[in-house]
Amino acid sequence: MRTGERRRGLVRSPRLMWDILVAGRYDFTYDQMPMSMRGMSGKKRLNLLRSGGNLIWRRPSPWSWPLHLQIELSNYCNLRCPVCPTGIRAVRRAPMTMDPDLVEQLMAEVGPFLLTASLWAWGEPLLHPRLKEVLKAVQGHQVATLLSTNGQNLNDDAVIDALISNPPTYLIVAIDGVTDETNSRFRRGARLAPTLHGVRRIARLKHQRDLRFPVLHMRYIVMKHNQHEVPDLEKFAADNGFDFLTVRTLSIIDAAEDAHRELVPDLEEFAAYDYDNGKRVRRRDFYCLQPFWFPTVFADGTVVACEQDYNAQQPLGNLSRGMSFRHLWFSRRAARIRRWIRDESDRFSFCRNCPYVDRPTTDVSVQAMHLDRQTVCIRIGCESNN
Repeated sequence: MRTGERRRGLVRSPRLMWDILVAGRYDFTYDQMPMSMRGMSGKKRLNLLRSGGNLIWRRPSPWSWPLHLQIELSNYCNLRCPVCPTGIRAVRRAPMTMDPDLVEQLMAEVGPFLLTASLWAWGEPLLHPRLKEVLKAVQGHQVATLLSTNGQNLNDDAVIDALISNPPTYLIVAIDGVTDETNSRFRRGARLAPTLHGVRRIARLKHQRDLRFPVLHMRYIVMKHNQHEVPDLEKFAADNGFDFLTVRTLSIIDAAEDAHRELVPDLEEFAAYDYDNGKRVRRRDFYCLQPFWFPTVFADGTVVACEQDYNAQQPLGNLSRGMSFRHLWFSRRAARIRRWIRDESDRFSFCRNCPYVDRPTTDVSVQAMHLDRQTVCIRIGCESNN
């Protein structure tokens, strides 16, 4: 979060407190995706207000449970993207998928407090062999669920059945080219045919069954080799059944900057960072909130304060060893790690190379287009899927 964004949040806080406490309502945007919570439980309302203290104090021992949670369904992938830790084999954790029982245990404990659950981290979630069970485990907690995929398995019958039976709120499909040649320059090994066929099948099923979810969301990263396609994206997405489109900037990772410099687009509005003589301009107005309200749980049950710690250099602990999330989240070790990230971030390479620090805004996406008017506001809490 930028200092200016934090200041605006504090100015809005009196109105937000009224909406949350009295009306049980909270409207927010998550990386350009609009969401609206309605009829929130007392537990969720109180946690949301308590978490607001993190805007001010960032207490190493927080007053609140997380507002957002990242759950890594798998930590391996079928593509080899050149600046992804998984694609370049920088993730040194053993390949595995998360046990659906662990997902259910985690959501039973944390779900009552969450606004969002992101069902991916450093792997392709649709490769999970028990995807339907996992998606069922995250339902029923009045949480916006987000699932991001490269789409290569999206035309599989079992995958489509899972996504329709227990749909995430947003199904985010990463496409970085409107032709196979352009898309595979970054998504190495990808083909558009299974992705687009799968999206169109899901769109037809939604229409036939009068379903609202999942919102079919195309996400496009602008880079030097594909920037010429930006004017064509809205028509391409609409023609292929998407409800929503975001245009995104390319993030750095915890690696040498040369790995992605050649991908930086010439168009300044789509460059994630400012550059001076070819070097990224460092900013000093970043206010890190990740370890205070947005942890990640890896496939083996390891909890980390930030998803960028993709090799779990500083784990809070492991849920698979009989520990509750509560014990890990409020532990002395967690407090110590938060204090280090807050006050001595240069200790860790994943902080030194954080993709958010030098951005002018918190959001990675810079444009959003509603291709279907129902996506203008996604309501969670008062309506079922249909």
